[in-house]
Amino acid sequence: MKALITVINQEEARCVVKEGCDILDIKNPVEGSLGANYPWVIKEIVEIVPQEIEISIAIGDVPNLPGTVSMAVLGALQFKPDYIKVGLKGTKTKSEAVELMKKVVRTNRLSGVGAKIVAACYADYHKSGSVNLSYLPEIVSESGANIAMIDTLTKRDKNLLDFISKDELKKVVKICHEKGLKIALAGSLNEEHLEMIYHMGVDIFGVRGAVCSGGDRKSEMKVELVRELYSNIRQLD
Repeated sequence: MKALITVINQEEARCVVKEGCDILDIKNPVEGSLGANYPWVIKEIVEIVPQEIEISIAIGDVPNLPGTVSMAVLGALQFKPDYIKVGLKGTKTKSEAVELMKKVVRTNRLSGVGAKIVAACYADYHKSGSVNLSYLPEIVSESGANIAMIDTLTKRDKNLLDFISKDELKKVVKICHEKGLKIALAGSLNEEHLEMIYHMGVDIFGVRGAVCSGGDRKSEMKVELVRELYSNIRQLD
């Protein structure tokens, strides 16, 4: 299982590079669950990340505007990331989500970068009217994307398992793997969830709040928490 740790600036990136992770994720929590960071910040971060650490760029909890989203993806691809993450907040139906992700996949192919495309649905989708999480494996498969991600829009005092049961999670993981897809989980998860998530067969474990002061994803990242989390994941492997 790969560890994905989200950073918001170069200082945090240096911490993660030093202490270890598999995927360094760049986003801006102020703008949402998968909030997009600024191009100049992304450039500063990418410049210090060694080749052995993969880079993920989030482009936002996006509206159902495929042209606008495609242009955002094209902008992010100039940094040659390994992953592009798209939060399907504005799509209300499976067909809308598939069509939007098809445009994202086509943009990726046009660029020649060859990033892995991540489609993210929300376990608390009912709060925003976003596309039903149950369609996620089909959205990824039918659009030609690579990775299904389950996250949450609600972060304060809640985590992924407050919105979806363990059995439901296992079912989604199983369906994704049967379709030849990888699956990532995030949503205020922390070390107490680590072993359970690992034994579900999840491919990517995404965190931010778990390595920040007070468990607050908008607070200061703590070096010792990054070190401890990554060490515990490696012990499971």
